[in-house]
Order: sequence, then structure tokens, then C-alpha cells
Amino acid sequence: MKTNKLFFKNSKTLPVDKFLTNVLYDKKIGYYTSQIPFGKKGDFITSPKISYLFSEIIAIWIITCWESCGKPKNFNIIELGPGDGSLINTLIKSFKKFPEFNSNKKIFLFEKSDYLKKIQKKKISNKDVKWINNFNTIKKGPVIFFGNEFFDAIPIKQFKKNKNSFFEKNYSLDKNNKIKKIYKKASASNTRDIRSYKTLNKLKFIEFPKLGFQELKKITKKIFKLKGCILLIDYGYYRPNNQNTLQSIMKHKKNELLSNLGKADITAHVNFKLLGEFFLKNNLKIKNLLSQKEFLENMGIMERAKILSKKMKFSEQSDLYLRMQRLLSPRYMGELFKVILAYKFDKDNFAGFK
Repeated sequence: MKTNKLFFKNSKTLPVDKFLTNVLYDKKIGYYTSQIPFGKKGDFITSPKISYLFSEIIAIWIITCWESCGKPKNFNIIELGPGDGSLINTLIKSFKKFPEFNSNKKIFLFEKSDYLKKIQKKKISNKDVKWINNFNTIKKGPVIFFGNEFFDAIPIKQFKKNKNSFFEKNYSLDKNNKIKKIYKKASASNTRDIRSYKTLNKLKFIEFPKLGFQELKKITKKIFKLKGCILLIDYGYYRPNNQNTLQSIMKHKKNELLSNLGKADITAHVNFKLLGEFFLKNNLKIKNLLSQKEFLENMGIMERAKILSKKMKFSEQSDLYLRMQRLLSPRYMGELFKVILAYKFDKDNFAGFK
């Protein structure tokens, strides 16, 4: 209970997104700034850690994207939220097999956590990789942004609608340092934001990624100016249903939302219908939303796995099969995880998207 006060700093009441920003990103006690959240010893495992084939597929997708836009001499690849660096590390190895592509690309890693940057820099020895806190240094050439489980980690706002008014959920600290939820009338600007999206019109309980949209706004402006695309893979839904999707995960198990603050990961499911509407409002085109299963299978992950399995022992084949199950099965990540592509290119024949 005593530690609860630390996350409120000098405030007694905070909106959900500001409170979670303190819990997750505070430089001293935040979850992402004080421990390694990934892998078996962490709290969750991401697709690149399940199988390097996932990362190889992303590499192939980026290369085919470069080819479809005319093999530009200078172009930029930006990973959003690189985690422990596993994905980009495999990408770098894969890129080396394609000399023409490899000699023309620039790689940037967008990471705000100094702690995770240190972990990434230990894993990634490539001198051509640059870490950035914003996108101002990217001034020329097409841009390819991609992120795996990037958007779900950005804190959201929550509102409830009563008749025709909106009320924002806040967390408040009582005299015993216990956290309680309260609702305050939403500001005029937040009300305008909600009303501007058709996806949210009929909902009584609303999750709105204001901070996430602020980040994506900078990205869409860069894509619109320089041409390019953004590929996001995350867990979420397409049909909003008035549910609170905030969840806390600790040591690979669900954790009570407001317990173990700073020691457990807290995320929200991504509203992909809302995300698509955002991209369209910001002058980008979008392809049909795919499940992770559809995208990876369209990109030939099973064919790649079959080729590799021919050179493997039986135990290795079994392990590979189980990893493919984790990525593709509707019981695991296959349907829960979605893939969205927004772009501004003259051509729109992107691999994986029919």
C-alpha cells in the first residue's frame, strides 16, 4: 500500500493513462525501466522469442515492400519498441543475404526506455543501427515503420457514457493509500476526440488511446511526407463491445490489475477498427485487417518450416511444430493477434495482403 503513493507523485487523483504512465515508465520505479519483462524469466514471451521464423518472415516482408516501391537507393526502417532486440537482431542477419537491399537501408530503433536501450545495445553490435527518441532525424527517403506488441503498451484513457455525456475514469488514493476508481466529467477536448470517431459512437464504455494516437500522428505525418508504410502486429479486437480490456501479467500469469504495481506488465487490447479509422483520418490508405495466422501463412511460414524440418532431428521437428502452433493456432496467438498495414505508396501490392 505504501508504494501506491509513489505512482501518484504529488497528485491524489490521476486519469488512467497518466497513472499507468507512471507505473510503467517512471525512470526509477517504472515497470519498463527497472527489469527485463521478456522471455521465460520475465513476465511474457513475444512472437520473435517463440520462433525466429516469425522474425525471418518480417524481414522478407520488408524486403518485398522495398522491391514493390521500386528499390529506392535510400530508405529507412524503423522498429517501434524493439523490446530486448531479438526481432531486429534476426532482421539484420536476414538482410545480409540480400546485398543490394542491405547496402541501401538505414535502421532506426525507436525506444524511450533507457533501461531497455542498454539491453538492446548489448545484443545488437551492428554499427549502422541508430537509436532515436523522435523521428526528426529522418528527413529523406521512404520510411517503413513496424512494431510487434508496440501499441498495446501505450497507456489508454477510459470513459463511460451516460445519456449524452462522457465521464473519464480516474484512480484516486484514499487516506489509507488504497487505490479507488472514480469518474469525472470528461474535458471538452476529450469529448470532441471521442465524438470524432464513428467506431466509438454507440459504445457505453470507451477505451481511447490518446497517447498512442499522439505517437502515431507523428508517424503518419512522416509517412505522408516521405511516402512509406507502417505495419503493426498486436493483440486486440475488431468489434468493440463495451469491455474493460486492461490486464496485468506477471510471471506469465494474470495478476490483479492494481497489485504488484511496477513489477507487472499492464496493457490494453488494441481496437483495430478504431486504429484503421485513425489512419484513414490521417490521409493514409489501409489494407484489409488480417489475423496473425493469415498474415504468416500468406507469407509462407509453413513452407519455410517444412524446408527447415527436413534437416532436423525428430525432437527438433517436434519443437518447431509446437512453436508454429503457438504462433498460428486460434487457441494461442493465431486469431487474437491482428496485423494492420497503413501506407502511402503509388503501388499497393504488398506481400501477405491479398
